[in-house]
Amino acid sequence: MTKTTAIQLFDEKQIRIVWDDEEEKYYFSIVDVVQALTEQPTPRGASTYWAVLKKRLRQEGADELLTNCKQLKLKATDGKMRLTDVADLEQLMRIIQSIPSKKAEPLKRWLAEVGNQRIDQIIDPELSFQMAVEDYRRQGYSDRWINERMRSIEMRKELTDEWHRSGIHEPKDFAILTNVLTKAWSGMTTGEYKRYKGLTKQNLRDNMTNIELALNTLAEVATTEYSRQSNPKTMAESQRIAKEGGDVARNARQTMERRLGRSVVTPDRASDYILPAEDAEAKELPSNS
Repeated sequence: MTKTTAIQLFDEKQIRIVWDDEEEKYYFSIVDVVQALTEQPTPRGASTYWAVLKKRLRQEGADELLTNCKQLKLKATDGKMRLTDVADLEQLMRIIQSIPSKKAEPLKRWLAEVGNQRIDQIIDPELSFQMAVEDYRRQGYSDRWINERMRSIEMRKELTDEWHRSGIHEPKDFAILTNVLTKAWSGMTTGEYKRYKGLTKQNLRDNMTNIELALNTLAEVATTEYSRQSNPKTMAESQRIAKEGGDVARNARQTMERRLGRSVVTPDRASDYILPAEDAEAKELPSNS
């Protein structure tokens, strides 16, 4: 399951939004919406309002609505990832109806526009890329890193499309193939790689250096081309091809390391070099020199 988090503004208020690729729907931070509707000065005040509203909704027999609402980890104002109540569009509309606010109708129109944006992005994938670029910029990543990351996203999509064409559809099989490819070029599975960087739930690619991203992309591009040429019919054949693709990047990595005299696979994380949003410029990732 792939989830993409973004922050959009309604009436100058931040609304955290998550797009779930598997369910093909948006999830909205309920507290953010409550704060925008009630004009609470702080997130804490909005959380208190939402807690009281939940109690009232239960008393009114809306248990099904509250039970179906889920929690996702979203970045809080202190920068930490915290479990947050979220609702899909239908659930959110019902919650909005329970909050007396002059902003209710404008917010409903805004939510409809958000949904239309996603439809437009499906029709024109370039819009998704533009949105992702702005999201990374908003988080503080440098333009140099963002350019490399966007190339890696495009190449990853081509690879997963090729795996689909080859009959690979189960998420666990995608994970197996990704592990084979990653281990071939880096010497570690994705889980081992994340632990090496001190990551838990964070996205590994979002925390690779420019060199690591480039090598991972090379492995995925090579695997895609080898698969197209070989036209594998079984999972075992796809695994063999994934290793061959990873070996291409491993050879490039070893050539670089012999020339540089050091490893280019590093525990450095991209997030370590993100400055606060109020700073005008983000630091570049180190060149590992």
